[in-house]
Amino acid sequence: MSRLSNDRIFSRSEMPCSCVALTEGEEEKPEKLSPWKHPKYRLEKIFPVYAMGCLTLEDVGPAAATGANSLESNADPIWDAMRTEAKSEAEKEPLLSSFLYASILSHDCMEKALGFVLANQLQNPTLLATQLMDIFDDIMMHDKGIQRSIRHDVQAFKDRDPSCMSYTWALLYLKGYHSLQSYRIAHVLWNKGRKVLALALQSRISEVFAVDIHPAAKIGEGILLDHGTGVVIGETAIVGNRVSLMQGVTLGGTGKEIGDRHPKIGQGALIGASATILGNITIGEGAMVAAGSLVLKSIPPHSMAAGNPAKVVGYVEDQYPALTMKHDATKEFFEQVAVGSIEGRSNAAVCEMFRVVHASSGRDLYVGT
Repeated sequence: MSRLSNDRIFSRSEMPCSCVALTEGEEEKPEKLSPWKHPKYRLEKIFPVYAMGCLTLEDVGPAAATGANSLESNADPIWDAMRTEAKSEAEKEPLLSSFLYASILSHDCMEKALGFVLANQLQNPTLLATQLMDIFDDIMMHDKGIQRSIRHDVQAFKDRDPSCMSYTWALLYLKGYHSLQSYRIAHVLWNKGRKVLALALQSRISEVFAVDIHPAAKIGEGILLDHGTGVVIGETAIVGNRVSLMQGVTLGGTGKEIGDRHPKIGQGALIGASATILGNITIGEGAMVAAGSLVLKSIPPHSMAAGNPAKVVGYVEDQYPALTMKHDATKEFFEQVAVGSIEGRSNAAVCEMFRVVHASSGRDLYVGT
């Protein structure tokens, strides 16, 4: 595609869309502003706040919550931010101006831009991008749950991944985000009875992004798949809202049993890199599983689990570790555990070391075996 003039690049598409942002240059009328559009709730305050759990969707207004047009407002702050970022990046890197125009600036809502990006990622010689785009647009433009989730997820990436400096980066370049939104479309298809197409999409997602999520799995919103590579989520797994999963995480079964056989991850949990969680067990709300752990038993809410097999080693200080992304919260403890293991110390001695290390917190600690 040849490079277009800046005027054309930065113009709005005239295609109709149910998620239309404010037209450039259109003046906001203060007397008609809904509360969530007040200046003190501008872009960088609205979305980080609700993604971090301080407000509910109702607090930030209907347009922000659903991405759909409403009688009060047709603004979409995240989409407006994406367009602004894309324009700025096109100015800084003219070589990418056509790419940015085709991917973002030629579309009139986030749903169509995302559908375009995913379709071009997942296409193959027998599954054409145009066919996929029609499917993706049809689902996303009529499913308010997905419209809300894609915005919660992109905010989660921007808030929690220090390498994600803008919404545009998540939309265009992060395969953790791509695989998650592709799964959401496959999940809708599965629930509508179009299981063969859903499984075909799952196969392509696995091939292209190295992320394997069964379309029947249930995943909340505000999810971060950091890096994404190697993540496996089984058919009956359930992942709550605001969960962060690092690369290589497996939520799997324990054999050939049928029925409900996969883990249930509570809201706000943080699952470290290469953690393996097997069976129909529960990881409690706000719990943290250390990197490389093998979890075979349920973990209580707001607890830390580590080891192979994993054991509960204490409580998490943060209510939702998925939001803080503090993987080294028990660094001193794990260093001493390693020393104790080498020296053949008893588990009781190791637990006592943990209590000493965290005595300054003033909290009662539970250490399980």
